[in-house]
Amino acid sequence: MTTMNRQLVLRQRPKGLLAPGDLELVETPVPELNEGQALARMKYLSLDPTMRVWMATDSYLPAVPIGEVMRSFGFAEIVESKSPEYKKGDKVVGLTGLQDYTVVLPGDQRRFQKVPNIPFLSDTAFLGVLGLTGLAAFFGMEIAAPKKGETLVVSAAAGATGSIAGQIGKINGCRVVGIAGTDDKCKWLTEELGFDVAVNYKQADWKEKLRAATPQGIDIDFENVGGEVMQEVLSRMNLFGRVVLCGLISSYTKVDPGMASFQLALVKRLRIQGFIVIDFASRFTEAATKLGQWKMFGKIKDRETVVEGLEKAPEAINILFTGGNTGKLILKI
Repeated sequence: MTTMNRQLVLRQRPKGLLAPGDLELVETPVPELNEGQALARMKYLSLDPTMRVWMATDSYLPAVPIGEVMRSFGFAEIVESKSPEYKKGDKVVGLTGLQDYTVVLPGDQRRFQKVPNIPFLSDTAFLGVLGLTGLAAFFGMEIAAPKKGETLVVSAAAGATGSIAGQIGKINGCRVVGIAGTDDKCKWLTEELGFDVAVNYKQADWKEKLRAATPQGIDIDFENVGGEVMQEVLSRMNLFGRVVLCGLISSYTKVDPGMASFQLALVKRLRIQGFIVIDFASRFTEAATKLGQWKMFGKIKDRETVVEGLEKAPEAINILFTGGNTGKLILKI
């Protein structure tokens, strides 16, 4: 085992997309363990749009302090242990940070959870379909309370969360319309995931296609984007429709004038509910079990975009905002 730990440290708060110098790759000694501690070596790191928020401002979690290791979720293996809670070879998921190694402290179950060995699941599934993105889809759709025959529209539908949310909608008998940014993504949504229709918002006539895809209006908006996409979806909402605010990715790297969309909420008498997946932490096991069953029986499919190398993390994070990933974006160490 190497004696050095590579870490990506936040040096300045980004303006727009990440630029050189926002995150700096440094090396520090691998920490010596005290009694009760364990050392985990990263295998995979989860790259998520919310990381860009964590770099910039206080939100549901405090902003990452300048000079600190960039916050992220990861999948790691215990390589050394002086803890009765962990043994060498145990696998864990949790807030690891963008680094090669992290120390697991005594009683650190709030930050880390052990991962069971399930034969039909890959390690990366615990960052995707069974990770926070899958859990966000599960609980967001629970908030939406879908009913058979209703129309559900999912923005950023080919992303890690949107792709699972749409499939949950199909499980509940909804007509599901996905909005994505390439023809290939739209094809994946309809041909592999079972969406009824997929609309490429980068085509000039996407608004007309969305209207044609929702002839009875829209009952549920699973919103990941905001901006012009959200504006158009809200204009198609039926009376007393439900809007689940999972994310507003269009406003993470620039000012989003689309927030004027919320004026339509009054006219349409919509129920709009934002949520953060950690609100449901006490039910993660319940949800992951259900998601695992759906995956095992083929009711849910997933896809991953994997980038290799810790040093590639800054440019990989930007992919989330330029549409370069399909499904869950993962960094392999």
